[in-house]
Amino acid sequence: MPQVSQLSPALARGVLQLAQAVLAASRNWVLYPPEHPAVGHSLDRLEHAVRQTVGGAVFTVGVTPETLLVEGASADRNQAAIADAAALLHDRDILHLTFVGDVPIEALRSLLKVLTLEAADRRSRGGPAQIWRTEGHPSIVVDQIDYGKLLERDQPETPEAARRDDLWRAIVLSIGAAHHAAFDEAAQQRLLAIGGSPADIRDLANAVMATKCTPDGSPMITTQAATVLAAFRHLSSIASVMTPERLPEVMGHLASASSQLDPHVVMQLLHAEEERDDRLGVVRGLTGAFNDEKVAQLLATALALDGQASDRLATIFNTIAPDEERKERVLTLTRNMLSETDFGRSGQFQTIWTSMEELLVSYNEKPFMSEAYRASLDGAGDRAERMAAAELPPELPEWMETLGQQNVRSLSVQLLIDLLAIEPDATRAADIASDMEALAEDLLMSGAYADAKKVTAALAAGANRAGAVGREACAQARLQLGESSPMRETAALIGDVDDEACAAISDVIRSVGVPCVEALKPLVAVEEQTAAAARAADLIVGFGPPALGRLASLVADPRWFAQHAAASLLGRLGVPEVVPLLQPLLRKSDRRVMREAIGALSRIDDPSAARALHTVMRSATGELRQTVIDALVADRDPRIVPMLARIVEESRPLGKDHVVVLDALRALGIVGSDQAIPIIAGVMRQRTWLWRRRLKALKRQSIDALAQIGTPRAAETIDQAGRTGDRVLRRLVAARRH
Repeated sequence: MPQVSQLSPALARGVLQLAQAVLAASRNWVLYPPEHPAVGHSLDRLEHAVRQTVGGAVFTVGVTPETLLVEGASADRNQAAIADAAALLHDRDILHLTFVGDVPIEALRSLLKVLTLEAADRRSRGGPAQIWRTEGHPSIVVDQIDYGKLLERDQPETPEAARRDDLWRAIVLSIGAAHHAAFDEAAQQRLLAIGGSPADIRDLANAVMATKCTPDGSPMITTQAATVLAAFRHLSSIASVMTPERLPEVMGHLASASSQLDPHVVMQLLHAEEERDDRLGVVRGLTGAFNDEKVAQLLATALALDGQASDRLATIFNTIAPDEERKERVLTLTRNMLSETDFGRSGQFQTIWTSMEELLVSYNEKPFMSEAYRASLDGAGDRAERMAAAELPPELPEWMETLGQQNVRSLSVQLLIDLLAIEPDATRAADIASDMEALAEDLLMSGAYADAKKVTAALAAGANRAGAVGREACAQARLQLGESSPMRETAALIGDVDDEACAAISDVIRSVGVPCVEALKPLVAVEEQTAAAARAADLIVGFGPPALGRLASLVADPRWFAQHAAASLLGRLGVPEVVPLLQPLLRKSDRRVMREAIGALSRIDDPSAARALHTVMRSATGELRQTVIDALVADRDPRIVPMLARIVEESRPLGKDHVVVLDALRALGIVGSDQAIPIIAGVMRQRTWLWRRRLKALKRQSIDALAQIGTPRAAETIDQAGRTGDRVLRRLVAARRH
């Protein structure tokens, strides 16, 4: 049996709202840069959720793998947002989150940074609680298991050079950003320690190379080599100043570390030219430190990876080993090393090796490259630097804008829409529709409502167009989107966003259609009316009769305010089909629900609604009957006159329905419409030899109703009754005048 929430309804809603806001903000923080509007919207929503739930007091949320706890009481784990938020916080090693008083948005921003750290980084820094003590805000308290201390008991102390802390990351970023970076004393000491370990030198080189890749992850060999060379120059320069006696040792460590790097990068590094101000000659030192065996190992690794020798590799090899005798030695060693690999044991190796050996030994670029062209290539780097320093074209901001995230996202949206429109195959169209549904969810979560509006409009067009390819898939995508968690979270914002965003969200909901009623119902089922409730009700009513099937759950809801909302919505829909749904609400003990249901029935011009009211008026007595009458005439709406007239016509005024007719006459008088005069006059002129007391009561109530209407036509009807009516009627009119 599923476990429901042990919290009060108000607190359960608050915790659910907080969980939804944490999930949305965490997701947007990972997907978008901090300055993106989607991040701003989700932060505002999180701040609002915290303020509504905490209320300026001290509020603690406990975390288990499956649910959230408040003072030991469990939230509803059947709510997807509760379970997902609990899993997220538990995966971040958090046991409790405590909010103290008013929590500023800066504190929430810092919390998101901690929640979105990589697991290894978070735990290497001592866990979220330790990070929060140094980077957090006092309005939030984070409690967790300190895994760092548990690990320290079983592991030896880490040497300073091997620590991957903030100082290490700062060094890596500085080298990667600028080859001539300046380091403070702490960074210099760390670099000096790194220079004493080939393994740490290797790790530093790999770290600075990691960011020098194309967007698809391909390594930029030349740039990586230049960055590694810059790191080596920093290490050797600091060693030459602080411990000059260790410089030969450091150069040896650099060579050892290089042999463990990507051979293509190392070959390019050894091919690099010395800078004019490099008094240490790092490239010459590395080349000298690479004996024949190390060069052969690099060459063998490169050949085994590529499966062939390239002109570029031949050029670099010719630079490292210009001596023909050394080339022969290195190639012999290389062949011996390759013979021990799978590549060297392959049947085609001899043929491949002959061509590789010929290229590597005989390669000479002079026949293919003029001196002018070579000089031009050698100066390419200098020209690039001059171009970077030159004045940028005024159109550059506009060009860069076209590459911005928002434009790229809009282009993706339009491409999917166009693909759906032109796709002739139903199976592929179904796949596209599914992708569009997922894209719409992501757009809603990120606050990109304008793009979401385009996607949902395209799905709606595909679902509504007769004979369209993928029509059923588009309809299914709308159904899934309307009932999805992102749609529920987006609908919850319509009372908090500005008018422009609200209009965009409303357009999205209208495009998706009736399935969005599920996301809107929680907004209307509230005790006090809010802007969100009013907007949600307008959207539900806008769907018309198709929304009726999804409102039945509100009618069956045991909470009075949910039933009240159902009656209000059904009354605004005002179609005969709502009468069966309203009838159960007429039997509720809560007068607020009953009053709203009666008012809803009174606005439906259909015999079934009149019969339902007739039934309740017959069965009601005393105070309950007065409640019925008050509900009928509350708005003094002339539209209820036909219904009251139908009740009078279908009643037995002198029989069992005598009281019902008297109440109906009183209600007609209160409404005060000339439209009621013929009905009242008809009752007033009834004649019978029996039930004289009841007949007199009906005539008196009719005259009172006409007098209460008070229009010239009503006054004329009374005067005519005084002149031409029966004896009882003339006496009642005369008595009223005196």
